[in-house]
Amino acid sequence: MQLDKSPEAFRTISEVAIDLEIPKHVLRFWEGKFSQLRPLKRGGGRRYYRPEDIDLLRGIRQLLYGEGYTIKGVQRILREQGVRSVIERSAETAGGSTQAAVTEIPDVAADAARSASEQSGEGSPGKGLNKGQTKQLHEMLAELENCKQLLVVSKD
Repeated sequence: MQLDKSPEAFRTISEVAIDLEIPKHVLRFWEGKFSQLRPLKRGGGRRYYRPEDIDLLRGIRQLLYGEGYTIKGVQRILREQGVRSVIERSAETAGGSTQAAVTEIPDVAADAARSASEQSGEGSPGKGLNKGQTKQLHEMLAELENCKQLLVVSKD
């Protein structure tokens, strides 16, 4: 049985995980990836999320799961457009439901190759990857390996 709290009340990581349908280990992982996300930490390292932290988490969740952005893509949006834009983007797409619909898994390799070729003005389909594209794919692979390790650790 869950107690109703005021909208301004701080939430524990368990409450946030249930509300956003995101595992607690993912929330902790995101704290390391998004410096804008800073819940209060009290005795024993317990996390308490403010309402604005939860709004930011909703926005990050929407960008990652709903719109198919990578972690680096969300970091760039936060850096270039700010926290407010991420929160607003989530509010616009929520439409009464906080459940993000994931209809397909984005083709990360194709997106990286396309993005790198647009930035460098080089490359075309079928001609292989240049050094920048290869580096970007290796960074993404390392990020996925880190996520995999977190999932393996959480099952133990």
